[in-house]
Amino acid sequence: MLLELSIKNFAIIDELNLRFCPGFNVLTGETGAGKSIIIDAVSTLLGGRAESEYIRAGTDESRVEGIFHLDEAMQAAILPLLKENGLEGEDDETLILAREMRRSGRNICRVNGRAITLGTLERIAQRLVDIHGQSEHLSLLRVREHVNLLDRYAGLWPLRSQVADKVSALRQVQQELKELLRDERELARRADLLEYQMQEIAAARLEVGEEKKLEAERNKLANAERLTELTDETYRALGESEEGQASAVDLLGLVVQNLTSLEKMDPSLAERRRVAEEVSYQLEELVQSLRAYRDQIEYDPGRLRQVEERLDLIHSLKRKYGDSIEEVLAFGQAAQRELEAITHSEERVEELQAEEDRLLHEIGDLAARLSAQRREAGDRLSAAIEAELADLNMERARFGVSLEQSEDADGVWVGAKRYAFDGTGIDRVEFLIAPNVGEPLKPMVKIASGGETSRLMLALKTVLSAADETPTLIFDEIDQGIGGRAGGVVGYKLWSLSPEHQVLCVTHLPQLAGYGDTHYKVGKTVVGERTVASVQELEMDGRLEELAQMLGTATEITRQSAQEILEAVKKSKEGTT
Repeated sequence: MLLELSIKNFAIIDELNLRFCPGFNVLTGETGAGKSIIIDAVSTLLGGRAESEYIRAGTDESRVEGIFHLDEAMQAAILPLLKENGLEGEDDETLILAREMRRSGRNICRVNGRAITLGTLERIAQRLVDIHGQSEHLSLLRVREHVNLLDRYAGLWPLRSQVADKVSALRQVQQELKELLRDERELARRADLLEYQMQEIAAARLEVGEEKKLEAERNKLANAERLTELTDETYRALGESEEGQASAVDLLGLVVQNLTSLEKMDPSLAERRRVAEEVSYQLEELVQSLRAYRDQIEYDPGRLRQVEERLDLIHSLKRKYGDSIEEVLAFGQAAQRELEAITHSEERVEELQAEEDRLLHEIGDLAARLSAQRREAGDRLSAAIEAELADLNMERARFGVSLEQSEDADGVWVGAKRYAFDGTGIDRVEFLIAPNVGEPLKPMVKIASGGETSRLMLALKTVLSAADETPTLIFDEIDQGIGGRAGGVVGYKLWSLSPEHQVLCVTHLPQLAGYGDTHYKVGKTVVGERTVASVQELEMDGRLEELAQMLGTATEITRQSAQEILEAVKKSKEGTT
């Protein structure tokens, strides 16, 4: 939902800050006041063409910013895109889009304050708003969306998901087949390489953790002489001092002897004597361990060469196959699996070909069921939309849903024929319209823009409101070419969309404007020698006055008529709830 819109130096808008409400928002005002300029600003914000004419005369740059609230459904759709591009905001519920245009020709797009490409902005924005009257943002005019809308309308998503799962499984089978059916010479070369790699790794008889042990042993062997020298010197200092000098053990023994004598005279020294005795025992154990360590030190050049050769072998294998012994061994296991797959490729190819054929038939059966249900749903959808169009003063208009399939030699089996397919099935779905009597049904994307298109979109949105996930719908002068009575019908239908969508509508009809939950008046004034647009949210009295002016000149008669419109709208809404 669009919460706030800020516009600066855009056409005749100097600076404007709008806060929109949930439900049905209407914008009214005299012709040329700037209503459609606000819609143009939103279109630009969503990735529309940044025309240099939009930059207010006398300024160098223009800026449009929108703050959107994302409900749980929109978070699920938008947040993956934001995370993919590092565009997360302070919280998941708020999204800020901005567009800056400069007279130099440069324009900057931002999401949550970070600069992005125009393409990324469009990918995000197209999920948020449909602007009816600006075809760039009409999700209903994106043909690839028609199948999604039809399937959601008909409740076909579970069956379609089954098709998509089967297609995914088929793609995996076909990919494995493709790899197995590569050139036989290439497979033979690959098998030879794998065999060599496996033998080289197996011959090494690697053990996890041996590298660290070997490095420790090499360090000890390479420093054997120095280790012996230092250990012997330490041992002699502790336990076997030179003649005429007392060792540490001797001196500590003297300490224990003296403390024992002192304890007899002063029992308070008992603890100190016990400490000295404990230290003496530990020192004797240290001396013994040093002697054992010194005696086992051996200088063995032959063993040193063996260790270094083993480490060189390990390092060589790591350069080829991984950063650790674990990774080298894992590489060998993967090579063995691949070699087994190549060795048994003929059997595997037969298995995969049988699996491929089975899936092609299963997908065909599911897709045929899906197609039949789509045709039935398309007839229901057409009848419902034609009924809505009749209410909107397009009684003779016809609507249709086209389902086309293309034969493909590599496609899925439907009966005795094969058809092209994807994760949605075998159908290319497109909405068709014939707005005038005698005209054939034509693709909706080729219908001229204007009030006729807006009414068509309103009919579609009314029928498909439960299936359409776009949260904000904007209708720019949808009342073009219709009278007051039809305007009331249009107003009711727009208001009926508001439980599932936020609706914004620019209108000249008071009968339509009366259905607005929130009413904004757009006006323009001359400040100095510049025209400036402004927007005011109307309370009840202001709204009554605006509706009276829309009926003509504000008089007691038109005020009474405006009051009658609001009372009729109130009854209409209460009769619905």
